[in-house]
Amino acid sequence: MTNPQWYKEIWSLGIKDQSWVEDTARQVGFLVRTLGLRGGEKILDLACGFGRHALALAEMGFSVVGADITKDYIEDARHEAARRGLRAEFVHEDIRNLAYEDEFDVVLNMADGAIGYLEDDRENLKIFDVISRALKKGGRHFMDVCNAEHAETRFPKRHWEFGSKSLSLPEFKWDPASRRMLYSQMEFEIGKVLPKPDAEPFETSTRLYSKLELSDILAERGMRIIDTFCDFDGNKDSPKELQLLVYSRKDS
Repeated sequence: MTNPQWYKEIWSLGIKDQSWVEDTARQVGFLVRTLGLRGGEKILDLACGFGRHALALAEMGFSVVGADITKDYIEDARHEAARRGLRAEFVHEDIRNLAYEDEFDVVLNMADGAIGYLEDDRENLKIFDVISRALKKGGRHFMDVCNAEHAETRFPKRHWEFGSKSLSLPEFKWDPASRRMLYSQMEFEIGKVLPKPDAEPFETSTRLYSKLELSDILAERGMRIIDTFCDFDGNKDSPKELQLLVYSRKDS
């Protein structure tokens, strides 16, 4: 059985070598174009990890604050920002505890941004409260999550993903009662002899949402969806695709 607080335990700087990290620059370029960012916006990156998106945005001149629960990530991001002379602040904190109010032009939840990771629906909704509260009126939010509509009809499934340094072999299952995705992954370094795994990979549990559910959740917090996509090429969202990118705005 998955530990309900798995999100506090599994993270390490080893993810820097995983294949999906290599897509960061393209993702940031898509964000800037889609949200119409001009360079003067103040950005909050929730569950920022080791700061890959936040640092890239700071490199472009944006004022960025990143927050994450994993101390090693925040220390690494601070070191990297100092090394590169970037205007970026990194906060070691459970994002539920952040108390920003009407402060940011943009809030991001990239690579899930911890949405759905928490123990139950009540706790998960606290992240949306943090998002809405932190945004100024007219502020923009962007999230990159997995689509519940896809999981309902296409799980279980396996997927291969190649990068220049590693091969990722994720497996996806679906628990319809809790509407949670059960996810495990094996990672193999390219160029090394393939080892036999010592044990079953660690399984995580994430509450997934449909576009309609997200629309309702955001509306309850004075926000509305502007556009949705299924990838960082800008293709429209579809239940056929696992990824769901949601761009929304705070109206009140």
